[in-house]
Amino acid sequence: MVAVDDRVSWNTSQGRTRGRVVERRTADFTFDGQHFTATADEPAFIVESEKTGARAAHKGSALRVLKK
Repeated sequence: MVAVDDRVSWNTSQGRTRGRVVERRTADFTFDGQHFTATADEPAFIVESEKTGARAAHKGSALRVLKK
């Protein structure tokens, strides 16, 4: 289960990247011009890249929690 402050990895067009979960969303929202569907049962997460500091939104299923 993904939670805020977890260190995670996800796929990008440049390959796999790492970062931290900064926010959990449980209602539909728009992020960076793209619409996301989220519910309490299937939340979406805002993640921040360790390398660039850029933020992106992803479903929990797209994130892999890294060991601490």
